[in-house]
Amino acid sequence: MSKFTTKFIAACALSMGAAGLFYTNSALAQAAATYPNKPIRLVVPFTPGGSTDILARAIGQKLTEAWGQPVVIDNVPGAGGAIGADKVAKAPADGYTLLMGHIGTLAVNPSLYPNLPYDPVKSFAPVAWVARVPNVLVVNASLPAKNVKELVALAKAKPGQLNYGSGGNGSAANLATEYFKLQTETSLLHIPYRGTAPAVSDLMGGQIQVLFTGAPAVIGQVKSGTLRALAVSSPERLESFPGVPTVAESGYKGFEADQWYGVVAPAGTAPEIVAKLNTQINLSLSSPELKTRLNNEGAIATPNTPAVFGQLIVREIARWKPVISGGRVKAD
Repeated sequence: MSKFTTKFIAACALSMGAAGLFYTNSALAQAAATYPNKPIRLVVPFTPGGSTDILARAIGQKLTEAWGQPVVIDNVPGAGGAIGADKVAKAPADGYTLLMGHIGTLAVNPSLYPNLPYDPVKSFAPVAWVARVPNVLVVNASLPAKNVKELVALAKAKPGQLNYGSGGNGSAANLATEYFKLQTETSLLHIPYRGTAPAVSDLMGGQIQVLFTGAPAVIGQVKSGTLRALAVSSPERLESFPGVPTVAESGYKGFEADQWYGVVAPAGTAPEIVAKLNTQINLSLSSPELKTRLNNEGAIATPNTPAVFGQLIVREIARWKPVISGGRVKAD
């Protein structure tokens, strides 16, 4: 083969490669420009009725109104959200299959499940940080502890004799309390329940003494005086509990153990589509109607960039790993 022929073939290959790249980029740009032109599936990796489902439906409704394309909520429960998350991780990266993830599926599961079928960082493209739900540290009203300092003193005086409840092993309440135990160097006995409601019921009945769970589950009982709120897990006080200090204010600087929720797409989703989704979700979160709806659920809207949401996921994976290990938390 002559040198001319070799150079000619190489030039053709380079030209075809450039043409292919142009075509691909052009196709991606066209797809982004017309997105969405068919229904979007928003997977909720839990059963209907929980906070993840409620937030997904609220966001889905707003996207439907804005774009005129249905957002179909698909509840795929199981394995602490891992089954639904894995389905989205393996879906086409075209923006038409999304996941309403939360602290469990995106930050806790990597340390809780040794054979997790997806990687929260590598398998997904962060789209939008939707909301956070602060936890409230509550005790039975008959317990002689009026604040965090007194609860810590009581727990240290009676190591392992105070019981705390949660919605199950590996639940947000379980992890928040184990984090609290590590920070305060106290010993509380964990009593796992099959859901938050029975844990609240037993706390009211005195079978357990402590519960650290999402605000919506206990706000009514606190206002009625059946339960006493000692602190909230967020960096700032809550509008619904203005007189209740944060754990940080109570002597444990830097303490934060909020639940959080956000939308992710399969890795490889075009940045233009991610940006389009992020912009519209943030606009939805800024609407007075949705702010009120989230506030009624004890949630705080957190509109932000995909990059900030991605950083949160990485940071939270690292933060909860020693808590799960130190507390010997196991999945149900």
